[in-house]
Amino acid sequence: MEKILKVDISHALPFVGEGSLKSMQKEVAKAKKVLQSKTGEGNTFLGWVNLPLEMPKELVADLVESAKKIRKQSKVLIVIGIGGSYLGAKAAIDLLSPYYEKKKKLEVLFAGHNMSSTYLSELVDYVADKDFSINVISKSGTTTEPAIAFRLFKKLMEEKYGLEASKERIYVTTDAEKGALKKLAMDEGYKTYVVPDDVGGRYSVLTPVGLLPIAAAGIDIKAMLRGAKQSLKDSKKPGLEENNVHQYVAIRNLLYRSGKQIEMLVDYETKFHYFTEWWKQLFGESEGKDHEGLFVASASFTTDLHSLGQYIQEGRRNMFETVLNVVNPEKQ
Repeated sequence: MEKILKVDISHALPFVGEGSLKSMQKEVAKAKKVLQSKTGEGNTFLGWVNLPLEMPKELVADLVESAKKIRKQSKVLIVIGIGGSYLGAKAAIDLLSPYYEKKKKLEVLFAGHNMSSTYLSELVDYVADKDFSINVISKSGTTTEPAIAFRLFKKLMEEKYGLEASKERIYVTTDAEKGALKKLAMDEGYKTYVVPDDVGGRYSVLTPVGLLPIAAAGIDIKAMLRGAKQSLKDSKKPGLEENNVHQYVAIRNLLYRSGKQIEMLVDYETKFHYFTEWWKQLFGESEGKDHEGLFVASASFTTDLHSLGQYIQEGRRNMFETVLNVVNPEKQ
């Protein structure tokens, strides 16, 4: 059954007016032209725009093979990264995996995204008697949190398996040519994947940054890329009426200009928790420039209805909600 992402702006229209929405058509089209032509500010980081179409089949096949090897070798994959180096993969794995798997073939766990000594200590204890592999993700290799975590788990691995065998269990996703992690990977002979130069971390889930851990979790990344291609195709439709992306862009800009300073992304399905975390980084890091932009926050309903819900309903009128609604849940 085909699953289509749709945007419903009907509940927001009374706050901006349908005429205002239609007046945004030229502005949205102009902004899109700048984006597609890659002529605007920050254009050296627009590799994500057509990423699903430009992913080499050979690379996807190689990622699938590495994922199979990881599952064959290990019970746990430790993904080491911070921000965009882990949020996209974590979001996809949580979204597309059962809450409770009776037989989990591979457990994907994350490290290097915080500085908690307790978290790292307990993770070391947890994997000490399990077969594990490592996927360390860092453009430079010098970001503090991932660097500390990699050093810790690399040492544990080498003590457990020895230097040579450990080289077959470490996967590095880093810069194509430079950086401390790239040099180490070359010196040690680790399997290496590239973080594209023109793709920022928060946009990198459809590169090896996200695709390797997602594939290792047993998720069909070829199907995911097919869905991304279809979404990209849909986003190229010219008018507001038939283009979900244009509608979302227009309505959130109109609401922002009307004095709404906060966008709250709300989910009613717990599996979306890390999707909302990834979304917050995507928009917060992208729009938070020059002392402008929407402040983005999230809430998980119905849980947060008993706390944040009170403020949303009767607090300051400076926010709007974007609700993630699953029309047909997996189980009812």
